[in-house]
Amino acid sequence: MKAFRDERGLPRGAGWLVSVMLLLACQPVGSSLAVETQDSRAAQGWKLLRSRAYLPPDFDQEIFDELWTTWEQPLRGRAEKASPQERHQMAMQRYGLLPDPENRAHSLQYVVDKNGLWIMSCLACHQGQVNGRTIPGLPNTNYALETLTEDVRLVKVRQRKPFGQMDIGSLFLPLGTTNGTTNAVMFGVALMRHRNAELEIVPRAPRFDLIHHDMDAPPWWHYQRRTHLYADGFAPKGHRMLMQFLLVKENEPATFRQWEDDFRMIESWLQTLKPPRWPWAIDRPLADKGRVVFGTHCATCHGRYESPVAYPEKMIAIDEVGTDRTRFKSLTVQERLDLNQSWFGNFNRETDDGRANPIGYVAPPLDGLWASAPYLHNGSVATLWHILHPTERPTVWQRTPTGYDQQRVGLEITEFQSLPPGKLSAAERRTYFDTSKPGKSAAGHDFPDALDEEEKAALLEYLKTL
Repeated sequence: MKAFRDERGLPRGAGWLVSVMLLLACQPVGSSLAVETQDSRAAQGWKLLRSRAYLPPDFDQEIFDELWTTWEQPLRGRAEKASPQERHQMAMQRYGLLPDPENRAHSLQYVVDKNGLWIMSCLACHQGQVNGRTIPGLPNTNYALETLTEDVRLVKVRQRKPFGQMDIGSLFLPLGTTNGTTNAVMFGVALMRHRNAELEIVPRAPRFDLIHHDMDAPPWWHYQRRTHLYADGFAPKGHRMLMQFLLVKENEPATFRQWEDDFRMIESWLQTLKPPRWPWAIDRPLADKGRVVFGTHCATCHGRYESPVAYPEKMIAIDEVGTDRTRFKSLTVQERLDLNQSWFGNFNRETDDGRANPIGYVAPPLDGLWASAPYLHNGSVATLWHILHPTERPTVWQRTPTGYDQQRVGLEITEFQSLPPGKLSAAERRTYFDTSKPGKSAAGHDFPDALDEEEKAALLEYLKTL
């Protein structure tokens, strides 16, 4: 028998098995095995976002196919002459939807079930494109939620189909006055008003004094950098906080608890997202000069993106940053406390850290900045060049569907002094960003005024590299 054993007394040929067993036993926490497990949970999170319905359906396939009949002329006339496939593509562009790569008749922003029912997902606001390229975690700055809901409601009347929660809710709560931005903050306030800390439904009269305002969704790859969410940084991040916009009456407290592991996996996916790289040429000598400008003038608030990498998550007083104050004024201390002290905030009773009564806005991370136009919390500034030239920001601008301005770094736009003359439909008005409207101001963040034109050009080039 000894001939069949090696010098360690083990069966010959079993060395590989011993090595593997020792390797497994010695794997440290955070090893490749743990990463593999994390990656599988992240992959499942991405799958859940695209396939599982967490809200009631908004409309069916028959309604979507007839939406073109509600459009204003001459768009409706062009749709009438188009093929069904062409009309589908026109609808996707009108509403800011992207085709699902696995079924291009469906949308990345909606789950479509086996019965042809379309259900909004988190990706409606949080999955967009830049220069025609779909990038995971990029905000959907083309999303026309208000226009889509109006058109759906008209078709439902014609087809004698019942209204859903979005159709009814939008009669009382504006969804977004400019394509690509939404009144999401007030959605949360309105939904939370009818729940207690345990998420049990509490009958209360609706509020009509809410300060409605539109917001630009942040890139999801910033999630891993931050400890708290939102422009005023009051909400601790976590998988539960990601669920707060599911507070429709159909979802009971037990339902949220059943879905908790789903959102742990969705959060795992968020943690894997990386900012996209600038896809065009960069003037490296100029960018090197811009790195110095950034380190001197910007890094204190927005962090450093080269070794040592750091993000301070610094809150800037509203009077100092000078950007639109509507978002700052829209929430009360009690409304912030109600969310943090609920199940979403893990019943957090820590109220002495000042987050419920912020002094302004948190300076966001800037990695992947080139892709995430428009800028400022309300999406009022179309390019980084306009961020660096505050006095040149247009009063009204309109973007092209997928165009990108490589020189000014941001959206390809046409600038106006005011809305074009003539009667515009509501849907047409939403394609223009009018900075003269409440909550839409492009003023503030005038710190670049301290730079000369050479420094601004160098800084703009450096920002492409983040």
